[in-house]
Amino acid sequence: MKSYRITSFDEKPGLCDVPVPTPGTGEALIDIHACGLNFADLLMMRGKYQDTPTPPFALGMEPAGIVRAIGPQTDGPAPGTRVVVFSGRDGLAEQGVFSADRCLPLPDNMSFEEAAAFQIAYGTSHVALDYKARLQPGETLLVLGAAGGVGLTAVEIGKVMGARVIACARGADKLQVCRDAGADHVIDSTCEDIREVVKSLGGADVVYDAVGGEQGEAAFRATNPDGRFLYIGFASGDLPTLKPNHMLVKNITAIGLYWGGYLAFKPEVLTDSLRRLLDWYSAGKIRPHVSHTLPLDRADEALALLRDRKSTGKVVVTMDPSP
Repeated sequence: MKSYRITSFDEKPGLCDVPVPTPGTGEALIDIHACGLNFADLLMMRGKYQDTPTPPFALGMEPAGIVRAIGPQTDGPAPGTRVVVFSGRDGLAEQGVFSADRCLPLPDNMSFEEAAAFQIAYGTSHVALDYKARLQPGETLLVLGAAGGVGLTAVEIGKVMGARVIACARGADKLQVCRDAGADHVIDSTCEDIREVVKSLGGADVVYDAVGGEQGEAAFRATNPDGRFLYIGFASGDLPTLKPNHMLVKNITAIGLYWGGYLAFKPEVLTDSLRRLLDWYSAGKIRPHVSHTLPLDRADEALALLRDRKSTGKVVVTMDPSP
């Protein structure tokens, strides 16, 4: 089978022929149809992600496909079941073996491409806004990096939860994507002063920061008293410097979130969240935005779209070869 693999952090990943793996106890063999890409894949390529495995391994954290077989003494999912998996790795391949208890059955009306774009992005935003920040109807939510993979889901979920949403992104095209997702106000980070615009709109009660750096610092300065500041990621490459004395005086709470970390100590947070999200999907309240779909033999290009910030929403790799 074909697998897009890292053999060394000093070399570029590439497409390789490898044997089809055999599922062991508690595992399922999946015929992979699509896999969503994440910023974490870019970090993993350089050995910079917190859960980077030792090479060789395949990139791809959220494959979707059909169960081909399960290992001995394994309770489902049954062969033929359509599933999505939070695998953490090995999703950019034609087949893969994954823990059976991480295989989530798909609604009948969800495509593999949508499933591959769903779990991490929506899960991150829902756990952040609901479980961590306790976003309330009528509050103002500021989303940085709002046209990106997780940011766009934060815009959607914020609206479903009844918030007023301010979306910050780069350029007119990305701002229109944010409007289409329900943003009430938009800010062009290339030419507008984030702090001044947000303050003119009454300030932010919750900040969703997937960017960091100067944008994060500007957003913090526009956070209202008793506000919550969510650390989601640092796509800018820089950490925001938040002043503890300002946090103290304004009673601001800083909150970190690593979505996948809950698997180790509180997995019910993720399962409860995903159950709610799938209900919202079935009701038509949320819909994954996939800006680019490329085949496995063009995985280099797919990752470059993320790295160069040329995508909106999610980039998905399919296992169909180029025509």
